[in-house]
Amino acid sequence: MKSRTTTALIGAVAVAALAGCSSTSGAPAADGAFEPQDVRMIVPFSAGGGSDASGRAIASGLEAASGATVTVENREGGSGAVGYSHLFAQEGNPNYLLASETTLLSLPLTTEVDYDYESFTPIMKLGDDYTLVVVPADSPFETCTDVVDAAKSDGVVVAVSGAISLDEIVFSLIEQDQDVTFDRVPYESGSEVIAGLLGGTVEVGSLNPGEVLGQLESGDLRALCSLSEERYEYEQIAEVPTAIEQGIDVAFAQWRGFIAPGGISDEARDYWIAAAEEYAASEEYTAYIEENLMQPNAIYGDEFVEYLGQNSADLEAALAE
Repeated sequence: MKSRTTTALIGAVAVAALAGCSSTSGAPAADGAFEPQDVRMIVPFSAGGGSDASGRAIASGLEAASGATVTVENREGGSGAVGYSHLFAQEGNPNYLLASETTLLSLPLTTEVDYDYESFTPIMKLGDDYTLVVVPADSPFETCTDVVDAAKSDGVVVAVSGAISLDEIVFSLIEQDQDVTFDRVPYESGSEVIAGLLGGTVEVGSLNPGEVLGQLESGDLRALCSLSEERYEYEQIAEVPTAIEQGIDVAFAQWRGFIAPGGISDEARDYWIAAAEEYAASEEYTAYIEENLMQPNAIYGDEFVEYLGQNSADLEAALAE
């Protein structure tokens, strides 16, 4: 199987005028410009994981860029379906946003839902986030190859944060590449996966670096490999080998960004794109990317829509094998 990565290095475009940024008084103003009111940022997973961190960072960045108040709401359940369904029900309401990631594409491909990415208004992709395969400090596994070998003989219990999450995808790709099967325990967030690992409920987890860096630095967990094309350049995990180096030909990135409901006005769409561009130019955006050890590949609007179409096709091909 060929190595897979969904990272797309596409130039940022879609420059829009940020009209009425300092006002939070309501939806369209007298001159037709959109003005946000009582904005909600939905996080479709529970607090403490990578999606929650992303949603809170985006909300804070948009507040600074627009002057609007953006309240974060965790609406977990159904591996993200509850949160996405809530946004879907807000058709035409530009005061709702959602901290989105690969689940936007994997849910419609694997689950009976009433929407797909074309049902929404994509605003911004912040960047890309690979995962690390991690184990408790006292685990007998020293490499990802050890995990595969154990799966071939005694079996291995792995944790996934959502039944069709990035974790599920990468473990499925490893199964396909190595002709093994893992036993899975699904959780609702990365923080719950960490608790399962530390509590001994599961043996192996797949977590984004930003979710698990604290436990790696404390020595409570160890990283066996990264599911990326190349080793990370970030100092904290630069010594972690890739799965490819260990003979496992799998690399797959999760993107992170935010979307709005479908059916919003062009003025509202342009407003949020302009606010997103201002956020991406800020020190706060750089700090979020670096603190979470992500790749800063920001794109907006139509470029984001194009990316989602290609990413969905790549994901469908990966899941079909």
